[in-house]
Amino acid sequence: MKHWISRTALAVTAAALCATSMSAMAQAWPAKQPIKFVAVFPPGGSVDQVARILAVPLSQQLGQNIIVENKGGASGSIGTAAVATAPADGYTFAVVFDTHGVNPSLIPGMPFDTRKDLAPVMVIGTSAMVLATFAASEYKTFGDVVAAAKAKKNVNYGSIGSGSLGHLAMSLLSKSGGIDWQHVPYKGGGPLMSDAVAGHVPLAIGSVFVTKPHIDSGRLRPLAVTTSKRAPELPNVPTVAESGFAGFDAPAWWAILAPAKTPPEVIKRMNEEINKALKNPEIANKLSAQGIDILGGTPDAARVFIDKQIDTWAKVVKDNGIKAD
Repeated sequence: MKHWISRTALAVTAAALCATSMSAMAQAWPAKQPIKFVAVFPPGGSVDQVARILAVPLSQQLGQNIIVENKGGASGSIGTAAVATAPADGYTFAVVFDTHGVNPSLIPGMPFDTRKDLAPVMVIGTSAMVLATFAASEYKTFGDVVAAAKAKKNVNYGSIGSGSLGHLAMSLLSKSGGIDWQHVPYKGGGPLMSDAVAGHVPLAIGSVFVTKPHIDSGRLRPLAVTTSKRAPELPNVPTVAESGFAGFDAPAWWAILAPAKTPPEVIKRMNEEINKALKNPEIANKLSAQGIDILGGTPDAARVFIDKQIDTWAKVVKDNGIKAD
């Protein structure tokens, strides 16, 4: 019995020491070194912009430099893998895009477990995808597109690539609505928009950021947005849900993640500081200019959101036999 008590006491002591050590580390954070934000896409895109917009106020609030490092490739999974295997000391975070919720289903053999090896810090915000057509198109509403597809007319739409959120959203609509349309994958938003405004592809689905300049110029006509609520940037454009697909919601989104074993106190502090930065009108305006509807919230809320995205798109990928480019 004495031996058992001794071992138990040692275990309790060790756990207490570990907790004390983690607490001390969290209290000292971030005094050790600059913090790294790994933007998991190349420079110039929305992920890079989100990372750099947030880095400025967070550096000031935390009293520590934040370095943005771009590590693109494989739909963001290369940069995310680097963060998943980084030291869990609060000095490395990932800035990810909605592909994070799709990659587990599309990329076989990823070197990390999306749920187990990463801890959500916050979902920064969401954005609608916009289904649009060229100015002289016969399609005046989303209902026109659905009617044409159901009449077995040849309805083609373009997205930024196979397995992109636009492709998955249209595939989900196809299955749920019994609609037959054909996907034309492009290598990014630039080529897609060039063909869309010229009418070479009759429909295009892309983010607000990609489509809105062409909508504002009158070269594209927006037909519907994929979020459950209308996009603030396009208040007169109905949602897919309003157009006969109740409950439909397929947002683009951006989030901050940390290695899974990062001390909870550090994640909580970073979450609080990001929420504070998002309340800064200058920062909010810069993100809004990227077409982002700010969400914020807690790490727990971020985990619920991301888990739902993973589950939703895993089913779509499986049901439609979708493969990545």
